[in-house]
Formats: sequence, C-alpha cells, structure tokens
Amino acid sequence: MRAPPEKLVRGLKILAFLLCLGPAFVLAWKGLHDLFGANGRWTLGANPIDVITRTTGRWTLIFLLVTLGVSPLRKIARMPWLVRFRRMLGLYAFFYGTLHLMTYVWLDKFFDVHEMLHDILKRRFITAGMAAFTLMLPLALTSTRGWIRRLGGKRWQRLHRLIYFSAACGVVHFVWLVKADLRRPLTYGAVLAALLAYRALAWGVGKWSAKPTHTGARSSSG
Repeated sequence: MRAPPEKLVRGLKILAFLLCLGPAFVLAWKGLHDLFGANGRWTLGANPIDVITRTTGRWTLIFLLVTLGVSPLRKIARMPWLVRFRRMLGLYAFFYGTLHLMTYVWLDKFFDVHEMLHDILKRRFITAGMAAFTLMLPLALTSTRGWIRRLGGKRWQRLHRLIYFSAACGVVHFVWLVKADLRRPLTYGAVLAALLAYRALAWGVGKWSAKPTHTGARSSSG
C-alpha cells in the first residue's frame, strides 16, 4: 500500500498524541472539580486515590498492548508507516505507568519507603506491578535515535523485547489485584497471548523460509 503524504502522517501523529493525553486530561478535570467542591458526573467519587490508581494502571496496560500491536498491524494491513507511531505509544505506556506508580508512592503511601518495601515483598500483585514498571524503564531511557546508534540496531531490538515481559507482568499484576471478576484482566491476557502467538508464528515462518534449499540431483562419482 502506498504511504500517505508526509503532512497527513504528521497530522495523524499530532491527533494521536492529543488522544493519548485524553485519559490524563479527564482525571485532571475530575480532580479540579473535586478540589472546587463541584458535584455530579465529573468527579473522582468517594475514593479518588483508587480511581486514579485503577485508571492509570488500566491505561498503562492498554498502551503496552497497543504498542505491541503496531508491528502486526502494519504487516497485515501493509502500512509500514505505522511504525512511526510505535515509539510515541510506548512512551505513553511509560507515562501512565509513572502516574500509576506515583499515585501509589505519593498519594497512597506518602513516600513511606519501609511500608512500600513491605508491600513489594508481601503482596504479590505489587511485586508484579513493580517488575512491570522496572522493565519499562530501560525501554523509555533508550527510546531515542541516539541510543539506537549507540547500542546498534540488533542490540537495541533485543533490549526492547523486554516489553513482552513488562506486558506479561502487567497482566499478572491485574489478575492478582482484582481476585474476583477476572473478565477484564483475562481479556487483556488473551490479547497479549494473541500478539505473542503472532510473533512466534512470524519468527517460525521466517526461520523456515531462511533455510537453504538444495535443488537438482547430487553428482555421483564413478
């Protein structure tokens, strides 16, 4: 498929950037309404910390899965230019993951390091969540073109496969968190499984296609 004009791609990136900010904007808007004592729909409710925590965590996982979905989509739809959105989507996953972590560290635990360490060691869903965020850190730090040049393309690609493990830890974190109604976390898990299965299949097909083929009859001595 022919690539769209450069101006159109830039416009789509700006639109995607603004849309990705939407969940954070809604949370900020609701927080302002709570701050000024407004009532009605646009508030965070009786437990604002829980609402912020769950919303930012959900969007972190969504952006991780969307980022993983870019490569299969661009190949299936034959739109290679979609790869230009992948870094932005991955950084938004880190952005919402940081908001999710800071809600826990600041609003929930008030920077109590001892209590946070106790939670990480004793509450398995927090252990999985911390692992997911830790795995995102090197991805965000090396997302620039400069780091691609420093590491080299192949090493950079190997490093950025950590996103698979980060997404898996995020799904596990969600499953262990909800305990009862598992429909939503299992849906995310099914999407992740499908994306990983596609990659495994593509890798297998690529390996098979790369095998040398021997044509013609072998010459015999005599």
